Amino acid sequence: MTINAALQALDSAETKKLFAKLYGTEPTVFADVFAEQKKRYAGVIGQFKKRFGDKDIRIFSSPGRTEIGGNHTDHNHGKVLAAGIQLDCIGVVSPGGDGLIHIFDNVYNEDYTIDAGAAALPDGEKGSPALVRGIVEGFKKAGFKVGGFCGCFSSAIIPASGLSSSAAFEMLICRIINTLYNGGNIPIEKLARIGQYAENVWWGKASGLLDQMACGFGGLASIDFENPDSPLVEKIPFDFAAQEYRLIIVNTGGGHAELSGEYSAIPNEMKQVARYFNKDTLRGVSYEDIAKNLPGIRSHCGDRAVMRAFHFIEENIRVDAEIAALKANDFSVFLRHVAASGNSSWKWLQNVYVPSDCVQNQSVSIGLALTEIFLSRHNLQDKAACRIHGGGFAGVIQVFLPNKMTETYTRWMLAALQPARNPVFVMSIRPGVTTII
Repeated sequence: MTINAALQALDSAETKKLFAKLYGTEPTVFADVFAEQKKRYAGVIGQFKKRFGDKDIRIFSSPGRTEIGGNHTDHNHGKVLAAGIQLDCIGVVSPGGDGLIHIFDNVYNEDYTIDAGAAALPDGEKGSPALVRGIVEGFKKAGFKVGGFCGCFSSAIIPASGLSSSAAFEMLICRIINTLYNGGNIPIEKLARIGQYAENVWWGKASGLLDQMACGFGGLASIDFENPDSPLVEKIPFDFAAQEYRLIIVNTGGGHAELSGEYSAIPNEMKQVARYFNKDTLRGVSYEDIAKNLPGIRSHCGDRAVMRAFHFIEENIRVDAEIAALKANDFSVFLRHVAASGNSSWKWLQNVYVPSDCVQNQSVSIGLALTEIFLSRHNLQDKAACRIHGGGFAGVIQVFLPNKMTETYTRWMLAALQPARNPVFVMSIRPGVTTII
């Protein structure tokens, strides 16, 4: 589609309907949301024209993700409850015949070129260039086609926060290459694997497959990674808004960028316990197995590894319970499990703060404590829930709160944290990676 036609299409009824799905449908705010997104997309289109000329373009969007249950379980073939969110990464691109990938990102101010046809090896490079190189090689290793394109990108996902800005970008690049050069025929599961390969091998971050799968599929979904080559995905038709509740993310400060070692330690320690039983992952190991062999496991793996293994086992059970509660429309039971997940992550998984830095830097702990105090003061202990979100150690927490308390909670957190910008974000659930035009 030409640039002028794309700009006109932003005003079409079809685009308005699609934007409502992606960015929210509340009648009181939709007009503002649509105007904001139209301006955002038009800005990236204009930037593309300025940098690359008046070419035919395609436009894509990939959501961030929120993990609702299953904290740090995917990398040991566990179960997860997750959802795509309205904060997303968008790309305006045009295919190129020179085999070069030219990318400009106006949020991260990155401007780089990658030769899609050249062989490459991981060299410790960080950031999106490493991910793009890894994705290109992932497509080649899987026997798929690759080619060049030029594109401008913009992300609304809070960076280094645990909302999967990297996975959203990975799935966006995968969708672009799949659409331009593979007829859009590669399943999301395979694209997610390619994104994970780029992150694991080319960025050195030992993440599981949750982030890429959640960004790819979107919606509210349970994902069982027992067979990681073919994860079981089930969409859960549940509307939090219909319960008059908000799904809230609070940015407590700090970032994930320098914490790869802390994240990698979690799956590695869990797998140490698994190897004690001659298994590759903890899936299938029980409490009873660990209890019968506890002295040997503690001596061989250390106590923190045992606690993290306990968390994995219990969190898997909890995900099933959360799904059952949502299917039964028993929201109070669901909230109890969310709160229990947060308690387990703090005490057993131990990913709320960095141990070596815990004396002075506990931004997530402060955010959780402030929220628990708020819930207690307003007698909401059994009517709301909070937990660490995502990888942990820094970044964001997740809160389920009655609609009528959202404004009061926002004022409470803003007064206490005193950030330059409001740290409280109300989430809406949206479809996965999407072709806009």
